[in-house]
Amino acid sequence: MRNRAGTTAAATVSLLAAVLGGCSDDNGSSDTASASASAGTQGSGTVAAASSPLGTILVDGDGRTLYLWEADTSSKSTCNGDCATAWPPVTVTGKPVAGEGVKASLLGTTTRDDGRKEITYNGHPLYRYAGDTGAGDTNGQGSNGFGAAWYVLDATGNKITKAPLSPSSSNNGGY
Repeated sequence: MRNRAGTTAAATVSLLAAVLGGCSDDNGSSDTASASASAGTQGSGTVAAASSPLGTILVDGDGRTLYLWEADTSSKSTCNGDCATAWPPVTVTGKPVAGEGVKASLLGTTTRDDGRKEITYNGHPLYRYAGDTGAGDTNGQGSNGFGAAWYVLDATGNKITKAPLSPSSSNNGGY
């Protein structure tokens, strides 16, 4: 029995090391963030509005919540490295698509430091939160990760500052 527990613990540690080891290369970029950032946005790059407990918020084509970061003082993204791992930028290869409830005139793109095109809305670069595991999650709302606050956006492109309603929501977006 003791040997089995040790084997299970060793396997868990090995798996964790493999996952964490694959998250970042020597220059701080993240394969995981790149994969997460492109999932659901490559090709269509859809941004839509959806109803949530916080009101009508912006979501991607998969229904995942989109956020702005207050440290971005222009349409140029300043979230890179570990920040982009925790808060994957929403990137697109073509033009972003206005989904239901979104104004096409507010959609745009900005070029990231790594050369990818990040979707902007009302001048705000858009991000997902790695702590949101499914459509409709808003676990990043109001967190203060990487030195500034993160907020969901409404359909007009303004931040919603309302606190999350769920007591299980996490506000440690800074890891």
